[in-house]
Amino acid sequence: MSDELAFTAKELDAADELAAVRSRFVLDDAVYLDGNSLGALPAAVPARVEDVIRREWGELRIRSWDESGWWTAPERIGDRIAPLVGAAPGQIVVGDSTSVNVLKALVGAVRLVDDAEDTKGAGDAGHAGGFRDEIIVDATTFPTDGYIAESAARLTGRRLRPVTPGEVPAALSERTAAVLLNHADYRTGRLHDLPSLTAAVHAVGAIAVWDLCHSAGALPVGLDEHGVDLAVGCTYKYLNGGPGSPAYLYVRRDHQDRFDSPLPGWNSHAEPFGMREDYEPARGALRGRVGTPDILSMLALEAALDVWEGVSIEAVRAKSLALTDFFLECVAAYVPEGRVESLTPVRHEERGSQVALRCENAGDVMRRLIERGVVGDFRRPDVLRFGFTPLYVGFADVERAARVLAEELR
Repeated sequence: MSDELAFTAKELDAADELAAVRSRFVLDDAVYLDGNSLGALPAAVPARVEDVIRREWGELRIRSWDESGWWTAPERIGDRIAPLVGAAPGQIVVGDSTSVNVLKALVGAVRLVDDAEDTKGAGDAGHAGGFRDEIIVDATTFPTDGYIAESAARLTGRRLRPVTPGEVPAALSERTAAVLLNHADYRTGRLHDLPSLTAAVHAVGAIAVWDLCHSAGALPVGLDEHGVDLAVGCTYKYLNGGPGSPAYLYVRRDHQDRFDSPLPGWNSHAEPFGMREDYEPARGALRGRVGTPDILSMLALEAALDVWEGVSIEAVRAKSLALTDFFLECVAAYVPEGRVESLTPVRHEERGSQVALRCENAGDVMRRLIERGVVGDFRRPDVLRFGFTPLYVGFADVERAARVLAEELR
């Protein structure tokens, strides 16, 4: 069976239309299946960062804000991310961390609802105290999203209600102001139904906010197509922007003139260099900016996005599903029965781009895998997590990872 699957892997790699993209990354002999935590280094980044440091900063200095395009980087890079998440230009701004952008989006969402209700006259009924007084948050979310949601509820005088994504439709009501959901579960890799959940949120007049950290760059999202109101995401996972690379905020075009950020800063002012005492928000997605951009990490991200040249997100999704299917097949064939249990859905429409396996002594098992050159990660208490980045992971990598896992579990 081992020889048969190894041969199959070679055939699949030979037919892979994305195989050549692997050369755009700095890789070694390890099987790197942790790109859902930190993407591999794109080969173009080191030279670009050196140029930014030595020439743009070292020689041009302050002139680079204009001459090197530093000032416009947040929206320029946002427009490069836009096609990967199904958004037209002018709706994404890059900057700050995911956590900061979650706060902007969630408080901004509640304020959008308040503004709409006040326009209809519902404000006279004191809705802030009893009408749309609830924020729903994904109970299975990455912990930080939950922390931020709790703070946003306090800031806006709302009650926070955690429910699982499957429970959201039944939990929605005219009391719901905003809903914060993760597109893909960070532990299990389960992909949630963004189109239907967004439609359900809209049906009760609420605002849908999506966290795309574990889906952007791995599969089509369709923000514009499905009418998502607000979205956030990091850039250091499947977008390969580097450790701590800036996150992004999506504000749907028809919300932009009413989007009221809880963090107004001089970079989002209509006249940022006017140094006025009163705040007047800029037009468009620029309202999502706050302070001075993190230029070094932002321009490293811009260079990292070069790996997407000529690559369609649909091709990436097709390969992602093929990789995860093949990994599950190899695990079933190689690993002794009963040693692991897959937490990742079998159905493609419910699967992101990772496989989570429940395993006894998972922490020790992952440590041994890493020592043998198969790099995934461990989530407490008993989950082995393997992320599949189709731009640089091949089918031979997948077969090797499953074989080494089986050897460690025998």
